[in-house]
Amino acid sequence: MKSQNVSLLEKIEEFCRKANIAESTFGYLVVNDGKLCSRLRNGKDVTMNTANKIQMYIDENKSSLKSNENSEVSISKLNTPIENFDEKSKTQDISKKDKPFRFFDNRQKYLSFVNTCNEKWKIAERAAEELKHIQPNPPAFRLFDAGVGDGTLLCHMIRAMHRLFPTMPFFLVGKEISLEDVRLCLEKLPDRFVEHPANVIVLTNLYYSEAPWLKPGKSKTEDLFWKEVQLEGNSSFEFGEQLRMLDQFLVEGWQTVPGKKTGNPTYVRPSVLVLYRADHRFLLDSIIPKKGEIGGEYDLLLASQPWRNQMDLDFKIEKILSPLTLSLRKGGRLFAVQSYGNDPATDLINQIWDGEKTTGQNRHELINGLKKSLGQNARMFNFNTGSDARSVFSYHMHTLPEEISTNIGTSTLFAAWNAAIYAAQIEDEKLESVISNDEYLKITERVLKKYGGLWFNDESFIVSRKRS
Repeated sequence: MKSQNVSLLEKIEEFCRKANIAESTFGYLVVNDGKLCSRLRNGKDVTMNTANKIQMYIDENKSSLKSNENSEVSISKLNTPIENFDEKSKTQDISKKDKPFRFFDNRQKYLSFVNTCNEKWKIAERAAEELKHIQPNPPAFRLFDAGVGDGTLLCHMIRAMHRLFPTMPFFLVGKEISLEDVRLCLEKLPDRFVEHPANVIVLTNLYYSEAPWLKPGKSKTEDLFWKEVQLEGNSSFEFGEQLRMLDQFLVEGWQTVPGKKTGNPTYVRPSVLVLYRADHRFLLDSIIPKKGEIGGEYDLLLASQPWRNQMDLDFKIEKILSPLTLSLRKGGRLFAVQSYGNDPATDLINQIWDGEKTTGQNRHELINGLKKSLGQNARMFNFNTGSDARSVFSYHMHTLPEEISTNIGTSTLFAAWNAAIYAAQIEDEKLESVISNDEYLKITERVLKKYGGLWFNDESFIVSRKRS
């Protein structure tokens, strides 16, 4: 296998050099894994199926390289991987012109944002307050995270739940389409299995209308990629080692293609990963999920920034809010968060793009739309938009007092700029002309000095199912 890895690496390096593309781009195009080459260099083996896929992709694109030996090869001229796309999408141009842009796919912006701002922790603190309103029913506390991200929010909630219900079994489902986010989430889970052994944690890439029930639409049911893992041992080190061994399953199960209309990534194969401790198998038997037998019935449902701001109201309601609401059990609560604006970050954006709309429908419009969509079923729920004093909260970009002084460092300016354009979901096409000179950094500096830092506002609302 090592000789195979060396051979594959040499072929990939040669291909990338001739095509003038990054190795990470090659990895994403072929197997949806930007770290493919680094894993090969570190001695990680690949399956024969993956090796064949790589070789087939290189062979199919040799003609494009030969005809462009003296010029850069556009990614749009490269064939898309056979197994990653359907027959119609193989012939489509995936260039910037034809491929709809999805802001949250930019991993660099995302990772910089979550590591320099405390939004996830603020949302977690607010969500934990909902636990006092919940009366779980046997056999488990059931929580659904509608966009688990890097696992920060989920892990904070597990800790908060353990404090209140230290001996109660937990059934936790996290929906996430991003392969990298799932990897980051798995890195945080070993300690949770130590502190609270009675955990059943499920990760899935299913749509919002499918994920609460862990069941894809009828046309995809037979393709469901289901893996159940019993973690052996009793230490976080042992659990971490076993979770790292799941990487190949993740690469195969979390492949995506861009949606034709919205550009949102959609799964190639519906996948479910079930995790629990082997020594608690007997205790957890009644809550370990089985294919086609999940009834929803969640005590708490977290929907933190589950949509893009500028999506139309009908999409947010019909594709996300309505199905999530219907998955609540009696007494269950949906806690939703979205951007609110009216903050220094919005000021920064509007100084560059005058009148740029950085938020979508407010919480009142969303609730009214949800009531209309639910029809007579709306009588089963309570809807609480709350006052601004209760529902609107702020989070900050981390800075030290000396960083916001007379001369603000370049790294702080770049971090603030990245956070502002990420929260406002500014598309790359709009950035090209702005970042051609340093005026945007001067504006960023003025805003930081004006407000003594950078902060953002979110708003929340609650939907709860009546107990009777």
